[in-house]
Amino acid sequence: MRLSRRRNGFGPLDKAVAIVVPLVLIAVGVVVYLLLRPEDCPGGLSKHGGECVGVTQSAFAGDEDLDGLIRAVADENARVERAWEDPEQGQAPMPYGRIALMMPFTSDEASAMTAAMIRRALAGAHAAQLKANSGGGPHYQLLLAPDGKDLDQWRPVVDDLTGLVDDRRSPLVGVMGLPSSTPETRDAMKELSARRIATVGPVITSADMNAPYFFKTSPNNSMFVDALDHYLKRNRGARKGFLVYDSRPDDVYSRNLHRLLQKKFGKAYGLRQRSASFLGSTGPAAGIPQRFQSAAQKICLTESDTVFFAGRDQDLPALVKRLSQESSCDRRSPLRILKVGIGLEPTLTTDELTGMLRETKTRIVAAASVTPAWWTPRGLPAQGAPAGLGGFLRIFHDLDERYRIGEKPLDDGYAIMYHDAFTLLSNAYDRSYSEANEKAGSGEGTPAPARTPTKDDVYNTLINAGIVERDGRLLCTNCLQGAAGTYAFEQSPETRQWPICKPIPVIEYPAQGRGGPGKTYRTFEDTFTYPCPRSPRLIHPAEARLSDLVPPALLPLAHDTNTCSAHLAGTDGAVDVYSTSWLSRPIDTSGSALLPSPRSLGQR
Repeated sequence: MRLSRRRNGFGPLDKAVAIVVPLVLIAVGVVVYLLLRPEDCPGGLSKHGGECVGVTQSAFAGDEDLDGLIRAVADENARVERAWEDPEQGQAPMPYGRIALMMPFTSDEASAMTAAMIRRALAGAHAAQLKANSGGGPHYQLLLAPDGKDLDQWRPVVDDLTGLVDDRRSPLVGVMGLPSSTPETRDAMKELSARRIATVGPVITSADMNAPYFFKTSPNNSMFVDALDHYLKRNRGARKGFLVYDSRPDDVYSRNLHRLLQKKFGKAYGLRQRSASFLGSTGPAAGIPQRFQSAAQKICLTESDTVFFAGRDQDLPALVKRLSQESSCDRRSPLRILKVGIGLEPTLTTDELTGMLRETKTRIVAAASVTPAWWTPRGLPAQGAPAGLGGFLRIFHDLDERYRIGEKPLDDGYAIMYHDAFTLLSNAYDRSYSEANEKAGSGEGTPAPARTPTKDDVYNTLINAGIVERDGRLLCTNCLQGAAGTYAFEQSPETRQWPICKPIPVIEYPAQGRGGPGKTYRTFEDTFTYPCPRSPRLIHPAEARLSDLVPPALLPLAHDTNTCSAHLAGTDGAVDVYSTSWLSRPIDTSGSALLPSPRSLGQR
């Protein structure tokens, strides 16, 4: 049998198949990959400078430990939208506005915000969103507006925000965030103001960060320095001062604080002759940061007892550690380091650093927006806490249990100040919304379709919440009863949208055994004839007799004065009543009074 011989090699058809099949497989693979791959920038964000920036109501990828919080905000945003677009059967559509949180959602060692700061800030803003959405309308979406870890990608974000202001169905109420006093923040602040968008800086403190539409819930460096001056007049010390300052030329915050400390204390404490600089860790590479050897040696050799620190909190632990290692220091004399800021950064109160402070007889004295003295170890409002703190704490602790916000998540003040910034905008929109619809309706509910306020309405409401004098006392009209105090804003060249009557507690850490910082300083209080209105006292059902707290003339308002009891949780100011059926407004038992907003009355 003769076998036919097979030819070696490929024919034309074989070659064609060999070429076409791999190409088809590659093409199919590319299509599948493009369809299934995760978006580079989900939620409508876009890539700029290697980062996803823009404005979104949806989830996206930030720092890994933010995933749960970001998803929680996105879920609440979707629920708010459904309540308007497709309400449950029997429910009327719930109108809503939008508040944008413009800040970084990613971080590195030199970024404008640390990962912990971002997490606390987002948690505070989300707590305020949940609180605002727990009652009657309107409700709110919290838009997430990442502008880059170095705050330098703000332009596309501002453009996206501008595109939302004319949406009359669910308008942009305002913007909050802009977390650091930098040249980039100043540019973004001015551009938002030029576009007439009300913006709130929760933690901005540089005194020269000003624009017509830019509101600040924190006191500025000048006010903090005044509070330190108020403290030092009662705690003079030996007046052997020393100034340690961040030398970064582009750090607006540190430069402003350096200048103010020199102006206020330079002569009395000899700061012009005794000072040292360092390179802060926040910002672009410009050398080795946190080099404090020279400063520590000079502080010890000059036997200084009062160190003024003009830098950011994240750099202060390195100075404390270097001082503890300095052999030339006389440990017999106490040393105090004076600083300003939003609160007490948890890295300053670790067991290790606390041990160093005690061993070297060093105490941190901080003028701040927030103090841990306002809450108990169990997370309840302490004696003298601001009126708005309790409601915030209840929601925040729930978030902390779910998402593990971090060690001492309230101490640095970021969560509280971001809560107040959101609440300031939502309260202004609430009042604007009510006024826009009260005359259009028949008196029995909101007209349909409801009238939505414009961004200009929100701004005009913000600048008309102020302090007025009457009958020998100050009245607070539509003030923010925030978690960080009760305060107001006015349109004036003196106040420039900084908070009026905002308390500035002074923190001593480790705490003194006796004495303490003394009376709380309040912003702009010295411009009035009478003291600022204090936060209302909170009354809850407990064991105190009603007659112990309520003036006799008001006792007839009670249904039963023998069984309706209350517990005093504050220390000064007007009495505010919660969880009782016998009163619907605050009782004024002091020389000052609060006139609350309609929403706050409705929630009592």
